[in-house]
Amino acid sequence: MDLPEKFVSRMKHMLGAEYDNFYKALCEKPIYSGIRINTLKDGARSAVFDELGELKGVKWCESGFYADKKTVSGKHPLHAAGAFYFQEPSAMSAVEALPVEPGDFVLDLCAAPGGKSTHAAAKLGGTGLLVANEIIKKRADILSENIERMGIKNAVVTNEPPQRLAEKYPRFFDKIIVDAPCSGEGMFRKEPQAVTEWSGEHALSCAERQKNILESAVKMLKPGGYLVYSTCTFSEEENEGAAEFLLNNYDMRLCEIPRLSMLSPGISTAAHDMTFARRIFPHLQKGEGHFAALFQYVGEGGEERAAKPKKTAVGDKRELYRAFESEFLNTKLDGVFTLFGDNLYLMPFDLDIDKIKVVRAGLHLGTLKKNRFEPSHALALALGADEIKYTVECDLETAQSYMRGEIIGCADRGWCAVTYKGFTLGWGKASNGALKNHYPKRLRIV
Repeated sequence: MDLPEKFVSRMKHMLGAEYDNFYKALCEKPIYSGIRINTLKDGARSAVFDELGELKGVKWCESGFYADKKTVSGKHPLHAAGAFYFQEPSAMSAVEALPVEPGDFVLDLCAAPGGKSTHAAAKLGGTGLLVANEIIKKRADILSENIERMGIKNAVVTNEPPQRLAEKYPRFFDKIIVDAPCSGEGMFRKEPQAVTEWSGEHALSCAERQKNILESAVKMLKPGGYLVYSTCTFSEEENEGAAEFLLNNYDMRLCEIPRLSMLSPGISTAAHDMTFARRIFPHLQKGEGHFAALFQYVGEGGEERAAKPKKTAVGDKRELYRAFESEFLNTKLDGVFTLFGDNLYLMPFDLDIDKIKVVRAGLHLGTLKKNRFEPSHALALALGADEIKYTVECDLETAQSYMRGEIIGCADRGWCAVTYKGFTLGWGKASNGALKNHYPKRLRIV
């Protein structure tokens, strides 16, 4: 790998005698790939281990494991059912740094494709609220699909610039994730195009953009709340420089991260001790380059969160869902019902989303068609098999047939969930001994 001369010079200055080992790791050692078990799904770990064998754990993430993508693909039923998420091991460090507690209101400000959002959702355990935002619409759609696949009930996906959200939700969130767009130096061996696109000027422009994003993030953090800032770059301007910007301009303090104590410390500046920040170098840890720093807002301000009345009346449309729930489910879902056209959603909190671009307004329950309710794919993935009255458990071959859109056998009548190892894959509608396939066409495998 031919590294840019300016990058080499900077890294030699940063690492000194360690540079040769760094270079060998970057250019010669294998790329580490990983999966993160979805702890929202009961039994996910044992099912994945049963399928893939014993996996070696990622030291800084209890639910993270090293796994070769050659042994399991995105077409596997357990992946389709949301039992695990493909995630680069170093990227798991950011949410591990953030002390997410059940009931928290969490914002992931630069969330696509969804690794950190789904990680935070797992730590929330179905409680509180997750707002996952992505400014680029196509990436926001991918983010929304991953939220759906992981069976997350309490997430709202938005498509707004950070400044717009800061105007809407001042001093609103308990925890905020800012995994900022960066120069991508830490991904050089995984994404070779990042090498050709690199320049010192680009790193500096990224640093300015990161400060603008952080400025908006701080405005949304409640007093006493925590913000984790992370990048996948080695650049001091983008890492410690951003941390210094927060410490110099806002009532923020840099916090120790006990969960990441085994990682390299940050690089201290003349003004601040950055040893509480954490870096991942590929010659020292089994992962790509990464940086994470945890901050607490120690300033004042903010009012108690208040629910906002919805302008959209759901009326008897909600009762169509309740009728479906009574006939085909073993559970009752509660929250704030919201109607977008013919699509019914359920939010855990009456979040004010007026004049906000929303991609997913909580859990998509289903679609209302001619005075009947048709359940969504998201609803199937959000429910456990024990929460659905009628299920069809499949072996691997039959599950893959279902995922291709084929008809499979079923002795029940009406809406049934297709399951693999007890994890829901989607819906089918049974009659006359066969299950009409309702697996989404956009997800079908070939």
